Amino acid sequence: MTAPSPTSPLGVACIIGSCISLQLGAALAVELFPHAGSWATASLRLLLAALILLALSRPRFWEWRVDQWRAVITFGLTMGFMNGCFYTAIERIPLGTAVTIEFLGPLTLAALLSRSVRDAICVALALTGMLLLGINSYNGYPLDPVGVAFTLTAGVFWALYILASKRAGNSVPGQGGLAVALFIGGLALMPLGWQGSLTIVTDTHLFGIALGTAVLASLVPYSLELIALRRLTPNTFAIFLALEPAIAAFFGWLLLSEHISGMKFTAILLVIAAAVIQAMQGRGKKRAQPV
Repeated sequence: MTAPSPTSPLGVACIIGSCISLQLGAALAVELFPHAGSWATASLRLLLAALILLALSRPRFWEWRVDQWRAVITFGLTMGFMNGCFYTAIERIPLGTAVTIEFLGPLTLAALLSRSVRDAICVALALTGMLLLGINSYNGYPLDPVGVAFTLTAGVFWALYILASKRAGNSVPGQGGLAVALFIGGLALMPLGWQGSLTIVTDTHLFGIALGTAVLASLVPYSLELIALRRLTPNTFAIFLALEPAIAAFFGWLLLSEHISGMKFTAILLVIAAAVIQAMQGRGKKRAQPV
């Protein structure tokens, strides 16, 4: 198994790919909310992704140890409620705003796990960018307090998800742990959205959208994040996730016609700077190693 490092080209590429796929999937999922609601959309998305990945990976879960099951169950529950709370939030507040607020979870994790001055600078830059995005969003939209509360809760689960995903990825090789975790997460949300799920599975058009959401917002990004977490330290992973609000803002402009103001553009530059500085730290350490 590859040892975690401050940065890894493959790990960074996986995070960027995950962020892009996740935001495309979130934009697609919004189309299901009026028909089935957020909880059903999140639940069915995870379950469909689980069925696809279970068929591909065929995990021998009956051979897992108790500690492996514990890691996968924790991974699944944090993933499920992170998604359920986030989808409930974007039912009430704009996507870019929700991602900005939710990022406070991994950002706090990065701050707690920081071990160097450069890490602290990266966190400070990302935090400044998040504050600017938040101010810009607040000035542009009246925020639903219920939506904000669900977004903050999703941020807590996001931080827990990073730690749980790291543990599960190290405990269970391959994609089998992710497949079972997706199923557990979707199943945990089903009591909150079973009626909407019936609506989706009985309508061919809605089911097609749900299937696309499952691939774009679950199967692809979580597979990529699992690869990244096996190669990056948790604090580095959390800092690089600063790119996600910037990517969300871009797709909000591209797909949802959201305006990118000067303040939002400055915020995007700050969070990208945080990721670039973190990448330079990894390169510097790699060059410093004796040949």
